[in-house]
Amino acid sequence: MESFGAWSLLPTLVVLGMAIITRRTIESLMAGALVGLLMIDPTSVVTQGSDILLTVLGNDTVTWIILVCGLFGSLIALLVKTGGVLSFGDAVTKRIHSRRQSLLATWVLGLVIFVDDYLNALTISASMKKITDRFKVSREKLAYIVDSTAAPICILVPFSTWAVFFAGLLEENNVAGNGMGLYIEAIPYMFYAWVAAAVVPLVALGWIPNLGPMKAAEARAAAGQLMPDGVDDNALEMGDTGKKRPHLLNFLLPIATLIFFTWYFEIDILRGVIVALAVTLVLIATQKLLSFHDTFDTALDGFKAMIMPLGTLVAGFTLKEVNDVLGLTDYVIATVQPLMSPGMLPAVVFVTMAFLAFATGSFWGIFAVAMPIVLPLAASMDSHMPLVIGALISASAFGSHACFYGDSTVLSAQGSGCTPMAHALTQLPYVLIAAAIAAAIFLMVGHL
Repeated sequence: MESFGAWSLLPTLVVLGMAIITRRTIESLMAGALVGLLMIDPTSVVTQGSDILLTVLGNDTVTWIILVCGLFGSLIALLVKTGGVLSFGDAVTKRIHSRRQSLLATWVLGLVIFVDDYLNALTISASMKKITDRFKVSREKLAYIVDSTAAPICILVPFSTWAVFFAGLLEENNVAGNGMGLYIEAIPYMFYAWVAAAVVPLVALGWIPNLGPMKAAEARAAAGQLMPDGVDDNALEMGDTGKKRPHLLNFLLPIATLIFFTWYFEIDILRGVIVALAVTLVLIATQKLLSFHDTFDTALDGFKAMIMPLGTLVAGFTLKEVNDVLGLTDYVIATVQPLMSPGMLPAVVFVTMAFLAFATGSFWGIFAVAMPIVLPLAASMDSHMPLVIGALISASAFGSHACFYGDSTVLSAQGSGCTPMAHALTQLPYVLIAAAIAAAIFLMVGHL
């Protein structure tokens, strides 16, 4: 395979530059992918581009994400249309009397729903919007609290989708000992996840102030405009029609079903959401909350509301495929390898892999590439293995937060009612603070 060396960074730089200038996500990603395809072979852009798109859409993970997000959109739209979300809002509102309480309640719910970051991001943002809106909290701040609780908590709890995936990767890479056992040993060393999760309540309480773009978003919300410009009203936004609310059970039962069956089917959120949708449809039919046509039109509108985030994810996966052909991951790892020493290894692994996760928008796939390189290197240097694994998984959490076209960022933004770009820019200062603290801890602990 031809090596593009430092030139392999060009498509990612094009994406970042275009995204900052245009504030458009899908267009920036496709431009980066196009630049990459022109670099690979200018004469076969259409052929190679269509092959890559087919590869992406034929990927089991991408198909799974499309189904999960689309069906989640349908579920949330039905809970909104039947008034279930408003019933939950009314019940919680009675107990929440201040802005700080509304933000802390959002954070606490994030700690409770730890099974999966998608489940966390979409369920909590949909159910807390009405409550935070009362206190003029910007949708960007809601998205930040949801997103920065979701991935760290899913990483720090050993029975979540993240834990299952990474434990499987550790098993595949023949690391001494049991994969899940090693994952649990590494949890105390997942410093980025610990710091990011701890920063959220400090921001919610106002002990860490609104920084940069978040300050502007909060000023705009205080003036009465909760959503940033460029957000379309969709089926996931709730309007209060003043109708009699259905029983609170109509919200709690589908959500409890969703969480229970996601766990029951061995942390498979797709199966969980299918059962939750079935339960919701039964509740709607037995109580005649919506007509037959209305029910399925609403479910379809909810699925359609997810088209933009799904387009972003498909474009992100396309860019990742192009970057793989250019050899971006191999180039970056080869470049930093001379910096590796037993003491430096955890910090270098965290910084390098965090950059790659951010640049490629791949928080799981890239680690399937990196683990066979990093883990044998750590073993040969006699580095503390749980610490190195903690650095790898911390880097994955950082990418999930910082990358504006990453799945968690896009879904938190969609659920909260702001654009992925607005969410990413307002969240970035807090993400960088947590990353800087985590890098310093990895450096210090590595040298102990």
